[in-house]
Amino acid sequence: MALPKVTPAGKSRSVMYGVVMFAAIAMFVAIGGEVGAQTVRSIIGVSHQGTDQVMVTALLLNIALILLIWRRTSALSDEIDVYRKAEVRAQHMAMTDPLTNLFNRRAIKEKTAELSARASRRGKSIAFLMVDLDGFKKVNDIYGHDCGDFLLREIADRMRDVVPPSSVIARLGGDEFGICMVFEPEYPESVDRVAEDLVEALARPVMISDSEQTVTASIGISRPEIDCDSIDMLIRRADIALYAAKKNGRNGFNWFESGMEVELRSRNSLEGDIRAAIPNEEFVPYFEQQIDLNTGELVGFEMLARWVSPVRGLISPDDFIPVAEETGMIGDLSMSIIRKAMIEAKNWDPKLTISVNISPVQLKDPWLAQKIVKLLVETGFPASRLEVEITESSLFKNLSLAQSIVGSLKNQGIRIALDDFGTGYSSLAHLRALPFDRIKIDRSFVSSMFENAESAAIVSAIAGLGASLDVPITAEGIEDEESIAKLKALGCTKGQGWYFGQPMNIDQVRTILAQKDLIPSRRRQNGTEAARQDDYTERKAS
Repeated sequence: MALPKVTPAGKSRSVMYGVVMFAAIAMFVAIGGEVGAQTVRSIIGVSHQGTDQVMVTALLLNIALILLIWRRTSALSDEIDVYRKAEVRAQHMAMTDPLTNLFNRRAIKEKTAELSARASRRGKSIAFLMVDLDGFKKVNDIYGHDCGDFLLREIADRMRDVVPPSSVIARLGGDEFGICMVFEPEYPESVDRVAEDLVEALARPVMISDSEQTVTASIGISRPEIDCDSIDMLIRRADIALYAAKKNGRNGFNWFESGMEVELRSRNSLEGDIRAAIPNEEFVPYFEQQIDLNTGELVGFEMLARWVSPVRGLISPDDFIPVAEETGMIGDLSMSIIRKAMIEAKNWDPKLTISVNISPVQLKDPWLAQKIVKLLVETGFPASRLEVEITESSLFKNLSLAQSIVGSLKNQGIRIALDDFGTGYSSLAHLRALPFDRIKIDRSFVSSMFENAESAAIVSAIAGLGASLDVPITAEGIEDEESIAKLKALGCTKGQGWYFGQPMNIDQVRTILAQKDLIPSRRRQNGTEAARQDDYTERKAS
């Protein structure tokens, strides 16, 4: 690294001292020569005047001036040296992450450009790797920021050990890192090997607070192409590839492909439309029938989310729920749909219940129970007719918070169901820790239980578990009469699936309920009209 420039003030002072020193030395030579000559003539008896006292005095003053200037020049040199070292340190701090001692976001573009120029002169190419840690936030939240910092330093050291020595490594912020490395353009597989080694190295356990913690890494890789004309674009494309790596299951790497950019634009467009659709009331509830398997009666509905977009049409939740969860919009979206479902369902027969799904993201909200209770109060929907479904996999991200939320809901008379049972990691200990009122068997097992012996065994085991715990079982994904008979034999009490009909919008539900005489207000209206008709008939007859 080149030394920083000296300030203009320091340079002018240095020049001034130099000029004065030069003049003093010249004067010293002139005066000293005259005094010396007079002294010699006096010694050998040629001159009888002796040495001129004024000249001697001038010589001594000149010597003193030279010594003074030398000291000031030496002091100034020390000051300049201190300044240079301070500026070097400041420049280092401005370009370095203080925690990991890697380059920072500010420096990575400059260093990548320099490395790219050197590689190009040697006929080589560069690859930019964007690295993001999976699961770092969990370690940070559970063990605190000091342990999180220790983990980041360990990750940085492992990166240094894996990447080629000529590479540039930077911490871009949080748990995100950037790496620029040189490789032969004909052998991109060498970059693959480095990415594989990084994934393997970063996934090794780290000892934190006397316990082994594991985080994995997702990596996006880009390289300069014909249409990649800047370092900014190179980094952005690595970021797009990183998004694809996370979407593909994490703990791996992806190279950038042109289709990814199109997909990301589409995803960003979808995000913007969702953001606008929530206040525009475009998200509506659909309802799937839940049937008592023993009597065949309709006992309730599971509420499902649908997006009725004026531009995109009717959109499945599989298309918009993941985006809403990633962007943090799922809470507002879900509450708006539940509100509409409660307003509609409060007019149904009191024996009909509604089940609503809670996203794993929502279960991280410590105010979730209060928000649901607020909806009950505002809509006038009875808590006893509401069943909240919690997915099995969401329980293990924060079991203590889930216990608090479930306890608060149950204290209000709301029932709790464990949804998609069999797809996650539940144990009897977790079932005892959370007082569930119902267990739901995932549709994937029910729909395949006659073709797959393993699915049949899982359905049978869950039904037996429900019987032993005295917890009723609901089976999802019922598609034929044979499945109903099998589930009834296993002790399942309630079922739902396309065999009973596809999910319906509000108007379709009203029609079904009216046919079954399950809307009290219409029942009263019909009774009033019938009474009026009877009264009219009697008066006409008399």
